[in-house]
Amino acid sequence: MADVALSKSRVDSWRRYYELSKPRVVALILFTALVGMLLSVPGMVPWQTLVFGLLGIGLASASGAALNHVIDRRIDAVMDRTRNRPLPTGRVELRRALVFAIGIGVLAVTVLVVAVNVLTAVLTAFALIGYAVIYTVFLKRSTPQNIVWGGLAGAAPPLLGWTAVTGEIQVEPLLLVLLVFVWTPPHFWALAIKRREEYARAGIPMLPVTHGVAFTKLQVLLYTLMLLTVSLVPFIIHMTGVLYLVGALALGLGFVFHAYRLWRSSDDRYAMPTFGYSIFYLTAMFALLLVDHYARMMW
Repeated sequence: MADVALSKSRVDSWRRYYELSKPRVVALILFTALVGMLLSVPGMVPWQTLVFGLLGIGLASASGAALNHVIDRRIDAVMDRTRNRPLPTGRVELRRALVFAIGIGVLAVTVLVVAVNVLTAVLTAFALIGYAVIYTVFLKRSTPQNIVWGGLAGAAPPLLGWTAVTGEIQVEPLLLVLLVFVWTPPHFWALAIKRREEYARAGIPMLPVTHGVAFTKLQVLLYTLMLLTVSLVPFIIHMTGVLYLVGALALGLGFVFHAYRLWRSSDDRYAMPTFGYSIFYLTAMFALLLVDHYARMMW
């Protein structure tokens, strides 16, 4: 019985650290990085680059997530959606969480330097610092445009995947970065509209708190229109084909519809449906890029 109890305790402990890593966010990051890898070459990516590139990018993303937990622990404690996280509830000690976050961050950069290439390691380190330090420590607490500028770090994974394979920064992955960068504000502001009272209580100057819900709804709509325009550029420069064009138009118009409905509504009933669609949109867009890439190769 003692062995069973010890084993269960170890599993519970690892689950807490797993939760610190924000696995669902990391999964989306890894997917966009994988698409960046696969789009960079006409054939298959070498397995070593695929495995160690994704491992390094994933560990760095998990490190940024864990550092976010550490830095935001007091804010998390007063917000309904985050108060049950491991640090506010005391399920993980602060010191251990910090050691875990820094440890896997160092491991991530080491893996990329040794097994992938220095450029990807440097870009990943900059993205990690941009998210965990520049965004979380400074931008998040000082400006309602926090998610706009902070979103640049979160938009890096497609570029990281591309450079992991090619060792070069090219126009195509920068377009993928731009796509995620423009997607981030309407994605996050839709959630912020719903959670505005929590952000106000936590003292975070999110746009709905500082400029009001109506202004934020308009910004969500304008950004989705901008996103629709940006999403067409890969086709314009012949990076993608007709299949992508049709899909991008359909997905983009769907996002615009959700944003327009949110803008026209007198309350926040459509905030979470818009937020939910935004996640579906990004996942579907990157899947579409992949399908279009291999379809054109076959044709």
